[in-house]
Amino acid sequence: MVTTGLIAIDSTILATAVPTIVADLGGFSSFPWLFSIYLLTQAVSVPIYSKLADTVGRKPVVLLGIGLFAVGSLLCAVAWSMPALIAFRAIQGLGAGAVQPMAVTIAGDIYSVAERAKVQGYIASVWGVSAVVGPTLGGAFAQFLTWHWIFLVNLPLCVAAAWLLVRFLDETVERRSHRIDWAGGLLLTGSMSLLILAMLEGGNAWAWTSPQSVGAFTVGLGMLAAFVLVERRAAEPVLPLWVLRRRLLLTTALIGMGVGVVLMGVTTYVPTYLEALLGVTPLVSGLALASLTIGWPIAATVSGRIYLRIGFRRTVLIGIAVLVTAATTLAVTSGTASVVVVAVCCFVMGLGLGLVASPSLIAAQSSVGWGERGVVTGANMFARAIGSAVGVAMLGALVNGLMRGQDAVSAPERFGDAATAVFTAVAVVAGALVLAALAMPRNDRPVP
Repeated sequence: MVTTGLIAIDSTILATAVPTIVADLGGFSSFPWLFSIYLLTQAVSVPIYSKLADTVGRKPVVLLGIGLFAVGSLLCAVAWSMPALIAFRAIQGLGAGAVQPMAVTIAGDIYSVAERAKVQGYIASVWGVSAVVGPTLGGAFAQFLTWHWIFLVNLPLCVAAAWLLVRFLDETVERRSHRIDWAGGLLLTGSMSLLILAMLEGGNAWAWTSPQSVGAFTVGLGMLAAFVLVERRAAEPVLPLWVLRRRLLLTTALIGMGVGVVLMGVTTYVPTYLEALLGVTPLVSGLALASLTIGWPIAATVSGRIYLRIGFRRTVLIGIAVLVTAATTLAVTSGTASVVVVAVCCFVMGLGLGLVASPSLIAAQSSVGWGERGVVTGANMFARAIGSAVGVAMLGALVNGLMRGQDAVSAPERFGDAATAVFTAVAVVAGALVLAALAMPRNDRPVP
């Protein structure tokens, strides 16, 4: 739970301070990179860490991740420009790629299927606490001190998490030699980097039909195709393709990808939307967003009782219905900004996400044994991280195109229209999750 807190606080503390950071360092059109580069390095490293965790154990992998996260946080705190901050966020993402999936995998190792929903609720409650602590600290630092403290606060948590893991986590791992799939890892990293670069900078730094844009898309897709070919022949692939051939694992991965788009679409733009249109402080906007990650752990804890009774598939469908309702309401009411309405919508969206994300992940974990659980968990978290990274890139491209070089402070009405477009896109993605949920196997009620 402390380890999860590293990622949870970092993800909630930064969003509220974005306007302050942009005011200090400049580069409004580049600020989506603060999230995209973090999510990209996190996403592409998850399969590598997950494969290592199934071979050398969870403990050394998660400790490596904590170390990288601490180094990245320290560097972010001393960043002198937006490009430097973006580069250092990449290091943070490499650490997060080990920390978040390993915490979930360890929970899957030591608890039964019936117990995991309750445990996932405990872990999700960390996000609930962070939802209050993170935005409060972020808003307070941005308003009263300096945004640099947003990253320094991670350091004592890194020390605490590492000490607890060294002291209390014991595991027995069968040691054997392994062949690391370096080619697959490099191709995956390169392809995702180019595709996200093309989506974020297209129509902004260069035209969509320019040689730079066409080249980035072409080479990125080519590297992605090469990655698939390499994974088919690799002795120990970084992302085994059998994960995508199993119906349950494929559908839950698609659901995870959609969850990533919805989550980042809301958390990235709600604070700036409230601060630009209503003039509220970062503290108030952060608390409005906090309601989302308060609703999530509540629903995640309750989901265990539901899926043990009616199955994973039906539980996920109920969650999607709640999620679509809240996302649509947020999009429809965004033209008349209200802190209360936004907070209520975020809370209900959190309830929906809790009924979608946790049951779908536990369904995937429960279908395999220990030796495959790390890879399966990693694949699901990879899908969510890729959804988050690509989602931020696509939504960032949408906002940049509508803003036409202006920022939210100088053109609040235009940004209001852009935010409405973002929330509408989020609602559409949430609705599309129904297709993946309906494709899940029907006979998926777990044995208590």
